[in-house]
Amino acid sequence: MTLTELRYVVTLAREKHFGRAAERCHVSQPTLSVAVKKLEEELGVPLFERSKSSIRVTETGQRIIEQAQRVLDQVGVIKDMAQDGKNQLNSPLKVGAIYTIGPYLFPHLLPELRRAAPEMPLYIEENYTADLRQKLRRSELDAIIIALPFEEPEVVTLPLYDEPFVVLLPAAHPLAKKEQLTPEELAKEQLLLLGPGHCFRDQVLESCPPLVEAVTRKADATEPALVTEGSSLETIRHMVASGLGITVLPLSAATAMHYPDDIIAVRRFSSPVPFRTVALAWRVTFPRPKAIDMLSLAASQCRVIEKAKSETPAVAEQA
Repeated sequence: MTLTELRYVVTLAREKHFGRAAERCHVSQPTLSVAVKKLEEELGVPLFERSKSSIRVTETGQRIIEQAQRVLDQVGVIKDMAQDGKNQLNSPLKVGAIYTIGPYLFPHLLPELRRAAPEMPLYIEENYTADLRQKLRRSELDAIIIALPFEEPEVVTLPLYDEPFVVLLPAAHPLAKKEQLTPEELAKEQLLLLGPGHCFRDQVLESCPPLVEAVTRKADATEPALVTEGSSLETIRHMVASGLGITVLPLSAATAMHYPDDIIAVRRFSSPVPFRTVALAWRVTFPRPKAIDMLSLAASQCRVIEKAKSETPAVAEQA
């Protein structure tokens, strides 16, 4: 059993295609196929189920491949230890973020990181939590920025900041006359939410239980729907600006684009204010701890929430 063979099977499990896996490993397809078959014969168990149209990892193979990934991560640690004094901040860092955090955090984070670690550019990906989780496990990403709770074996999480939710509504809406709003008041209005599958949608419904009834009514064809679903926070913001309804946004998103004051209003919630905790997650075995430290430090120093509050008078007094 060799590290090269382990790298081949990990890549094949990821790509589900011999040709693409061979290309990723920079070898010919026959070379990769022979190496995978050799490892299976040595272990005495099939790692993959092969057919003419697909490749599937076996149940035993899944466990072996997960262990192989951990071995490869540890090899990275060993190489790092062997090169004592190596600068962990002079190569790219692969960072993922969920759709409702990335566009609003990165414009503040990147300047801070650029000043602190100019030789460590970021490869950035925005995706759903479930997809980021898988890519972190497969070492396709080095760290991800998500909302808690987030639990994954052999993954460390570090809270970065708490972000309150606010209400975005047309400036001419009757509720805009109030300084604070309650979830009960929102439940009676035309509500704009992200569609199923978005974790922010779930966070809003969990922290504002009265809104669950409005979502339930949408599923009942006999009741008038009070919920319209959008594909992104920016799409929802534009629908609010058009006068279609109201929505709940994280504070950083609510202040990211400025419509004129006579188009959109931002209002805070009455206590208790719903919020989410934004966190950084990375594998325990990741061999560049200094890069993680620098990323978390830059995120804490960018103070994205404080900046958002200062740009929104209606939310300036919110704790």
